[in-house]
Amino acid sequence: MSDVSRETPATPALPGSARRLFPADRLTLAERYADLLATDGVLRGLIGPREAPRLWDRHLLNCAALSEAVPRQATVADVGSGAGLPGLVLAIARPDVQMTLLEPLLRRTRFLDEVVASLGLADQVEVRRGRAEEMAGGERFAVVTARAVAPLERLLGWCMPLVDADGVFLAMKGSGAADEVAEAAARLDALGCAPPELLELGRDVLAEPVRVVRVAWADPGRVGWPRPAAGSTSPAGRRRSAGERTRRTRRKS
Repeated sequence: MSDVSRETPATPALPGSARRLFPADRLTLAERYADLLATDGVLRGLIGPREAPRLWDRHLLNCAALSEAVPRQATVADVGSGAGLPGLVLAIARPDVQMTLLEPLLRRTRFLDEVVASLGLADQVEVRRGRAEEMAGGERFAVVTARAVAPLERLLGWCMPLVDADGVFLAMKGSGAADEVAEAAARLDALGCAPPELLELGRDVLAEPVRVVRVAWADPGRVGWPRPAAGSTSPAGRRRSAGERTRRTRRKS
């Protein structure tokens, strides 16, 4: 991790409500992560300087409250993980889950890799550099999460292909959650999603509950996603094939 500037805001003290959202033996990890966000995260442009004093209330506690909607022993993918919100917070709050942090930007995945190593979470958390749409038709997860990434209508197309037949997509949203659900009605129907649920989590712990849109498949027995037709090749596949042809030509020469 980078050296901390004297001008970097100090990490706010652990609030009492954190003890109700994180296991007692993981509170130290939560505090260390908060410190990394407030120092290295700010210096590297992953967290705004003004966010540092309100990291707990605005970010960490909100993300920890999401764990109420995550089943035990779940495999979880956090799409557009950024600085690890909510993915790393969930991993700390829920040692029983296996977490994949999916993030396309290199500077962010480097930070995530460093944090995972610093907190000793390598056995529980995997960092992948890439976009959700690149994984469509491949691996699926019991839970897929996203926070402040894009409007729900767009998120559905990226995230639902990663949701297992009996899994759920949990989108953290603000006060406009109901409006986003209404605007995404056609997309929900086209993808074969069940009517979404609007959840309010952390009501007994937080000053303001976390609003989450929970989306499942309408018919788990008919879940599928388009794959390239037999014999067709994706652009990435064509690039790989061209590279293989080049290597074969060089070997022949």
